Amino acid sequence: MSIQHEIPITEIPGIRIGQAENREAGTGCTVLIAEAGAPAGLDVRGGGPASRESELLKPLAAAGQIHAILLSGGSAYGLDAAGGVMQYLEERNIGFKIGGGVVPLVCQSDLFDLTCGDWKVRPDREMGYQACVASETGNYKDGNYGAGTGATVGKALGMDYCMKSGIGSYAVCLNGLMVGAVVAVNALGDVYDWKNGCEAAGQLNETRTGFRPVTQWMYEHYDRPEPLPQGNTTIGVVLTNAKLQKTALCKVAGLAHNGYARAIHPVHTSADGDSIYAMSLGEVQADSDIVGTLAADVMAEAILRAVNAAESAYGYPARRDLNW
Repeated sequence: MSIQHEIPITEIPGIRIGQAENREAGTGCTVLIAEAGAPAGLDVRGGGPASRESELLKPLAAAGQIHAILLSGGSAYGLDAAGGVMQYLEERNIGFKIGGGVVPLVCQSDLFDLTCGDWKVRPDREMGYQACVASETGNYKDGNYGAGTGATVGKALGMDYCMKSGIGSYAVCLNGLMVGAVVAVNALGDVYDWKNGCEAAGQLNETRTGFRPVTQWMYEHYDRPEPLPQGNTTIGVVLTNAKLQKTALCKVAGLAHNGYARAIHPVHTSADGDSIYAMSLGEVQADSDIVGTLAADVMAEAILRAVNAAESAYGYPARRDLNW
Protein backbone atom coordinates (compact mmCIF):
# COMPACT_ATOMS: atom_id res chain seq x y z
CA MET A 1 0.00 0.00 0.00
CA SER A 2 1.33 3.45 -0.94
CA ILE A 3 2.08 5.80 1.95
CA GLN A 4 1.52 8.86 -0.20
CA HIS A 5 -1.61 10.25 -1.81
CA GLU A 6 -2.37 12.97 -4.31
CA ILE A 7 -3.56 16.36 -3.10
CA PRO A 8 -4.52 19.55 -4.98
CA ILE A 9 -1.54 21.86 -5.44
CA THR A 10 -3.61 24.56 -3.71
CA GLU A 11 -3.79 22.46 -0.53
CA ILE A 12 -0.16 23.23 0.31
CA PRO A 13 -0.44 25.99 2.95
CA GLY A 14 1.12 29.43 2.87
CA ILE A 15 0.88 30.06 -0.87
CA ARG A 16 -1.62 31.68 -3.23
CA ILE A 17 -1.54 30.99 -6.96
CA GLY A 18 -3.10 33.26 -9.56
CA GLN A 19 -3.04 33.38 -13.35
CA ALA A 20 -3.72 35.94 -16.06
CA GLU A 21 -3.47 35.54 -19.80
CA ASN A 22 -4.28 37.00 -23.21
CA ARG A 23 -5.63 33.96 -25.04
CA GLU A 24 -5.81 35.69 -28.42
CA ALA A 25 -2.19 36.88 -28.23
CA GLY A 26 -0.98 33.55 -26.82
CA THR A 27 0.78 34.60 -23.64
CA GLY A 28 0.25 34.88 -19.89
CA CYS A 29 1.74 34.64 -16.42
CA THR A 30 1.35 32.64 -13.20
CA VAL A 31 2.19 34.11 -9.80
CA LEU A 32 2.83 32.28 -6.53
CA ILE A 33 2.56 34.60 -3.51
CA ALA A 34 3.86 33.87 -0.02
CA GLU A 35 2.46 36.78 2.00
CA ALA A 36 4.49 35.94 5.08
CA GLY A 37 7.65 35.47 3.04
CA ALA A 38 9.29 32.11 2.46
CA PRO A 39 12.80 30.72 1.96
CA ALA A 40 13.46 29.76 -1.65
CA GLY A 41 16.16 28.30 -3.84
CA LEU A 42 16.80 28.12 -7.58
CA ASP A 43 18.65 25.85 -9.98
CA VAL A 44 19.09 26.89 -13.63
CA ARG A 45 20.23 24.18 -16.04
CA GLY A 46 19.29 25.58 -19.46
CA GLY A 47 21.63 27.77 -21.47
CA GLY A 48 19.22 30.61 -22.28
CA PRO A 49 17.30 31.80 -19.19
CA ALA A 50 15.30 35.02 -18.95
CA SER A 51 15.10 35.87 -15.26
CA ARG A 52 14.81 38.56 -12.61
CA GLU A 53 16.32 38.73 -9.09
CA SER A 54 17.85 35.27 -9.45
CA GLU A 55 20.93 36.46 -7.53
CA LEU A 56 18.76 36.71 -4.40
CA LEU A 57 18.48 32.94 -4.28
CA LYS A 58 22.17 32.12 -4.30
CA PRO A 59 23.26 30.68 -0.92
CA LEU A 60 25.70 33.55 -0.30
CA ALA A 61 23.06 36.25 -0.85
CA ALA A 62 21.65 37.85 2.30
CA ALA A 63 17.95 37.44 1.49
CA GLY A 64 16.56 34.62 3.63
CA GLN A 65 13.10 34.74 2.11
CA ILE A 66 11.14 36.13 -0.82
CA HIS A 67 7.48 37.07 -1.27
CA ALA A 68 6.55 35.90 -4.76
CA ILE A 69 7.68 33.87 -7.76
CA LEU A 70 6.39 34.82 -11.19
CA LEU A 71 6.40 32.43 -14.13
CA SER A 72 5.72 34.27 -17.36
CA GLY A 73 5.67 34.20 -21.11
CA GLY A 74 7.08 36.96 -23.28
CA SER A 75 10.76 35.99 -23.07
CA ALA A 76 12.87 38.91 -21.77
CA TYR A 77 10.04 41.33 -22.62
CA GLY A 78 7.80 39.62 -20.07
CA LEU A 79 10.08 40.61 -17.20
CA ASP A 80 8.08 43.84 -17.01
CA ALA A 81 5.23 41.86 -15.40
CA ALA A 82 7.05 41.70 -12.07
CA GLY A 83 6.42 45.42 -11.66
CA GLY A 84 2.72 44.69 -11.31
CA VAL A 85 3.42 42.02 -8.71
CA MET A 86 5.55 44.47 -6.73
CA GLN A 87 2.81 47.11 -6.94
CA TYR A 88 0.19 44.65 -5.67
CA LEU A 89 2.37 43.53 -2.75
CA GLU A 90 3.41 47.07 -1.82
CA GLU A 91 -0.23 48.19 -1.70
CA ARG A 92 -0.84 45.45 0.87
CA ASN A 93 2.32 46.16 2.87
CA ILE A 94 3.85 42.79 1.92
CA GLY A 95 7.62 42.79 1.61
CA PHE A 96 10.96 43.41 3.29
CA LYS A 97 10.36 46.10 5.89
CA ILE A 98 12.19 49.41 5.45
CA GLY A 99 11.79 52.78 7.17
CA GLY A 100 8.43 53.90 5.86
CA GLY A 101 7.27 50.93 3.84
CA VAL A 102 8.28 47.64 2.24
CA VAL A 103 10.32 46.26 -0.64
CA PRO A 104 8.65 43.11 -2.02
CA LEU A 105 11.16 40.50 -3.17
CA VAL A 106 9.88 39.02 -6.43
CA CYS A 107 11.78 36.45 -8.48
CA GLN A 108 10.77 35.71 -12.05
CA SER A 109 11.56 33.36 -14.92
CA ASP A 110 10.16 33.63 -18.44
CA LEU A 111 9.65 31.28 -21.35
CA PHE A 112 9.66 32.14 -25.06
CA ASP A 113 6.15 32.17 -26.52
CA LEU A 114 6.53 35.02 -29.03
CA THR A 115 5.74 32.69 -31.95
CA CYS A 116 2.16 32.16 -30.70
CA GLY A 117 -0.64 34.60 -31.42
CA ASP A 118 0.59 38.19 -31.52
CA TRP A 119 4.31 38.35 -30.70
CA LYS A 120 4.07 42.08 -29.90
CA VAL A 121 1.76 41.38 -26.95
CA ARG A 122 3.67 40.25 -23.84
CA PRO A 123 2.92 39.99 -20.14
CA ASP A 124 3.25 43.48 -18.68
CA ARG A 125 2.77 45.28 -15.38
CA GLU A 126 -1.02 45.17 -15.70
CA MET A 127 -1.09 41.43 -16.40
CA GLY A 128 1.19 40.73 -13.46
CA TYR A 129 -1.10 42.75 -11.21
CA GLN A 130 -4.20 40.95 -12.48
CA ALA A 131 -2.61 37.56 -11.78
CA CYS A 132 -2.09 38.70 -8.17
CA VAL A 133 -5.73 39.79 -7.89
CA ALA A 134 -6.78 36.40 -9.27
CA SER A 135 -4.74 34.67 -6.56
CA GLU A 136 -7.14 36.08 -3.94
CA THR A 137 -9.84 33.68 -5.07
CA GLY A 138 -7.52 31.15 -6.71
CA ASN A 139 -8.02 30.61 -10.43
CA TYR A 140 -5.22 28.13 -11.08
CA LYS A 141 -5.89 25.56 -13.83
CA ASP A 142 -3.68 23.19 -15.78
CA GLY A 143 -3.49 23.66 -19.55
CA ASN A 144 -3.58 26.76 -21.74
CA TYR A 145 -3.55 29.21 -18.84
CA GLY A 146 -1.11 31.60 -17.25
CA ALA A 147 2.50 30.98 -18.20
CA GLY A 148 1.40 27.96 -20.23
CA THR A 149 -0.89 29.85 -22.59
CA GLY A 150 1.59 29.93 -25.47
CA ALA A 151 3.73 26.94 -24.50
CA THR A 152 4.76 24.38 -27.14
CA VAL A 153 7.08 21.35 -27.34
CA GLY A 154 9.12 19.50 -29.98
CA LYS A 155 10.71 22.33 -31.94
CA ALA A 156 13.99 21.18 -33.49
CA LEU A 157 12.34 21.33 -36.93
CA GLY A 158 10.70 24.65 -36.15
CA MET A 159 7.15 25.62 -35.28
CA ASP A 160 5.57 23.85 -38.26
CA TYR A 161 6.02 20.47 -36.58
CA CYS A 162 5.63 21.24 -32.88
CA MET A 163 2.72 20.51 -30.54
CA LYS A 164 0.78 22.56 -28.02
CA SER A 165 1.71 22.24 -24.38
CA GLY A 166 0.69 24.22 -21.30
CA ILE A 167 1.14 24.53 -17.56
CA GLY A 168 0.73 21.54 -15.26
CA SER A 169 0.71 20.69 -11.57
CA TYR A 170 0.88 17.71 -9.26
CA ALA A 171 1.24 17.36 -5.48
CA VAL A 172 1.35 14.55 -2.93
CA CYS A 173 1.19 14.17 0.83
CA LEU A 174 3.55 11.64 2.40
CA ASN A 175 2.55 11.08 6.03
CA GLY A 176 2.15 14.83 6.53
CA LEU A 177 5.00 15.92 4.24
CA MET A 178 3.60 17.83 1.26
CA VAL A 179 5.55 18.28 -1.98
CA GLY A 180 4.10 19.69 -5.19
CA ALA A 181 5.15 21.20 -8.49
CA VAL A 182 3.83 23.76 -10.96
CA VAL A 183 5.55 23.82 -14.36
CA ALA A 184 5.09 25.62 -17.68
CA VAL A 185 6.39 23.22 -20.33
CA ASN A 186 7.87 24.96 -23.36
CA ALA A 187 10.65 22.61 -24.43
CA LEU A 188 12.80 22.19 -27.50
CA GLY A 189 12.50 18.46 -26.81
CA ASP A 190 9.66 15.99 -26.62
CA VAL A 191 7.60 15.04 -23.56
CA TYR A 192 7.42 11.41 -22.44
CA ASP A 193 5.23 9.58 -19.98
CA TRP A 194 7.83 9.05 -17.27
CA LYS A 195 6.04 5.93 -16.00
CA ASN A 196 6.19 3.91 -19.24
CA GLY A 197 8.63 5.76 -21.51
CA CYS A 198 6.07 6.38 -24.27
CA GLU A 199 6.15 9.71 -26.10
CA ALA A 200 3.20 11.87 -25.10
CA ALA A 201 3.76 15.04 -27.15
CA GLY A 202 6.50 16.53 -29.26
CA GLN A 203 7.90 16.95 -32.72
CA LEU A 204 5.67 15.69 -35.53
CA ASN A 205 6.86 13.93 -38.68
CA GLU A 206 6.68 15.51 -42.14
CA THR A 207 3.10 14.34 -42.70
CA ARG A 208 2.03 15.21 -39.15
CA THR A 209 0.74 11.64 -38.73
CA GLY A 210 3.19 10.54 -36.06
CA PHE A 211 6.20 11.58 -34.03
CA ARG A 212 9.71 12.26 -35.23
CA PRO A 213 11.62 12.37 -31.94
CA VAL A 214 13.85 15.39 -31.50
CA THR A 215 16.79 13.33 -30.24
CA GLN A 216 16.61 11.06 -33.29
CA TRP A 217 16.56 14.09 -35.59
CA MET A 218 19.48 15.70 -33.74
CA TYR A 219 21.63 12.58 -34.05
CA GLU A 220 20.89 12.41 -37.77
CA HIS A 221 21.91 16.06 -38.21
CA TYR A 222 24.75 16.42 -35.72
CA ASP A 223 26.88 18.27 -38.31
CA ARG A 224 24.32 20.94 -39.27
CA PRO A 225 25.85 24.45 -39.17
CA GLU A 226 22.71 26.24 -37.94
CA PRO A 227 22.01 26.52 -34.21
CA LEU A 228 18.95 24.87 -32.71
CA PRO A 229 15.76 26.99 -32.55
CA GLN A 230 15.94 29.25 -29.50
CA GLY A 231 12.24 29.72 -28.66
CA ASN A 232 11.97 27.39 -25.68
CA THR A 233 12.42 27.07 -21.86
CA THR A 234 10.59 25.03 -19.22
CA ILE A 235 10.09 26.84 -15.91
CA GLY A 236 8.78 25.33 -12.69
CA VAL A 237 8.36 25.71 -8.93
CA VAL A 238 8.54 23.06 -6.21
CA LEU A 239 6.39 23.80 -3.16
CA THR A 240 6.78 21.98 0.16
CA ASN A 241 5.71 22.30 3.77
CA ALA A 242 9.11 20.98 4.85
CA LYS A 243 11.14 23.42 6.95
CA LEU A 244 14.19 24.11 4.78
CA GLN A 245 16.53 27.05 4.28
CA LYS A 246 17.86 28.50 1.04
CA THR A 247 20.94 26.28 0.64
CA ALA A 248 18.90 23.10 1.07
CA LEU A 249 16.19 24.45 -1.24
CA CYS A 250 18.75 25.03 -3.99
CA LYS A 251 19.60 21.33 -3.68
CA VAL A 252 15.91 20.39 -3.76
CA ALA A 253 15.53 22.42 -6.96
CA GLY A 254 18.55 20.64 -8.41
CA LEU A 255 17.13 17.23 -7.59
CA ALA A 256 13.80 18.26 -9.12
CA HIS A 257 15.61 18.67 -12.45
CA ASN A 258 15.73 14.85 -12.47
CA GLY A 259 12.00 15.12 -13.10
CA TYR A 260 12.71 17.26 -16.17
CA ALA A 261 15.20 14.63 -17.37
CA ARG A 262 12.68 11.80 -16.93
CA ALA A 263 9.92 13.55 -18.86
CA ILE A 264 11.66 15.76 -21.47
CA HIS A 265 14.16 14.55 -24.12
CA PRO A 266 16.46 16.30 -24.82
CA VAL A 267 16.50 18.74 -21.92
CA HIS A 268 18.79 21.46 -20.51
CA THR A 269 20.14 22.37 -23.94
CA SER A 270 21.69 25.71 -24.84
CA ALA A 271 18.43 26.48 -26.67
CA ASP A 272 16.40 26.13 -23.43
CA GLY A 273 16.43 28.25 -20.27
CA ASP A 274 15.26 25.44 -18.00
CA SER A 275 14.86 26.67 -14.40
CA ILE A 276 13.32 25.32 -11.19
CA TYR A 277 12.55 27.20 -7.97
CA ALA A 278 11.91 25.50 -4.64
CA MET A 279 10.03 27.19 -1.79
CA SER A 280 9.59 26.17 1.86
CA LEU A 281 6.14 26.93 3.27
CA GLY A 282 5.90 25.02 6.53
CA GLU A 283 7.49 23.61 9.65
CA VAL A 284 7.55 19.86 8.89
CA GLN A 285 10.92 18.31 9.71
CA ALA A 286 12.18 16.45 6.65
CA ASP A 287 15.46 15.47 5.04
CA SER A 288 16.17 17.72 2.05
CA ASP A 289 17.40 14.83 -0.11
CA ILE A 290 14.14 12.97 0.48
CA VAL A 291 12.15 16.12 -0.32
CA GLY A 292 14.20 16.57 -3.51
CA THR A 293 13.73 12.95 -4.54
CA LEU A 294 9.98 13.32 -4.12
CA ALA A 295 10.14 16.66 -5.95
CA ALA A 296 11.59 14.91 -9.00
CA ASP A 297 8.61 12.52 -9.02
CA VAL A 298 5.96 15.23 -8.76
CA MET A 299 7.76 17.39 -11.32
CA ALA A 300 7.80 14.59 -13.88
CA GLU A 301 4.07 14.01 -13.36
CA ALA A 302 3.31 17.76 -13.53
CA ILE A 303 5.08 17.91 -16.91
CA LEU A 304 2.95 15.06 -18.23
CA ARG A 305 -0.20 16.72 -16.94
CA ALA A 306 0.76 19.95 -18.70
CA VAL A 307 0.61 18.26 -22.12
CA ASN A 308 -2.42 16.15 -21.19
CA ALA A 309 -4.38 19.27 -20.17
CA ALA A 310 -3.32 21.40 -23.14
CA GLU A 311 -5.78 22.29 -25.88
CA SER A 312 -4.98 22.74 -29.56
CA ALA A 313 -4.39 26.42 -30.34
CA TYR A 314 -2.58 28.77 -32.73
CA GLY A 315 -2.40 25.99 -35.31
CA TYR A 316 -0.54 23.63 -32.96
CA PRO A 317 -2.25 20.30 -32.11
CA ALA A 318 -2.52 19.06 -28.53
CA ARG A 319 -2.23 15.49 -27.36
CA ARG A 320 -5.95 15.19 -26.65
CA ASP A 321 -6.72 15.83 -30.33
CA LEU A 322 -4.32 13.32 -31.90
CA ASN A 323 -6.19 10.66 -33.88
CA TRP A 324 -3.33 8.21 -34.36
